[in-house]
Amino acid sequence: MLIAQELRKTNIAEYILYMWQVEDLLRACAFNPEMIEKKLVSRFNADENTGREIAAWYNNLALMMEKEHIRANGHLQVIVNLVNDLNEFHLKLIENESDEEYQRLYQTNREAISEFLRKSGKSVDNEVESCLNALYGVLLLKLKNSEISPETKRTVEGFGRMIGHLSARYIQFENDDFEF
Repeated sequence: MLIAQELRKTNIAEYILYMWQVEDLLRACAFNPEMIEKKLVSRFNADENTGREIAAWYNNLALMMEKEHIRANGHLQVIVNLVNDLNEFHLKLIENESDEEYQRLYQTNREAISEFLRKSGKSVDNEVESCLNALYGVLLLKLKNSEISPETKRTVEGFGRMIGHLSARYIQFENDDFEF
């Protein structure tokens, strides 16, 4: 909750990736409130009131996931909508050409994004989701101490630069500090 609140204000892409991780952690806890308390809430070492708020946040997310029938896989609709909003913003930046750096980053990564979309089949709906999936996949590989090829590292680093710039512009736009 605390991390999510801060990320939502400062870095939309990191917020999305964090929420995907939270979804996976809730699945790993089998949506069990006691396990959520033990494995997730306790690591914050928060005072009693904050601890209750954090526990309620996790348990509400777990309930939402159950109601949305995404216990085994998938993402909360609110996060799906946010990914789609970020993709719409991405398309506007490309179409508008008002951000030369973003244009350069997109052109540099466009072929790799297309390749990743092809490999993803119908499981990915848009370019931004494709990049986020690649970033999340590499994060999971790192957590498992799996080997990551130099080519994959380079590709994902390029995605990271592009998504990082997009995310910064999105937050600026939300704060009325950027216009098309």
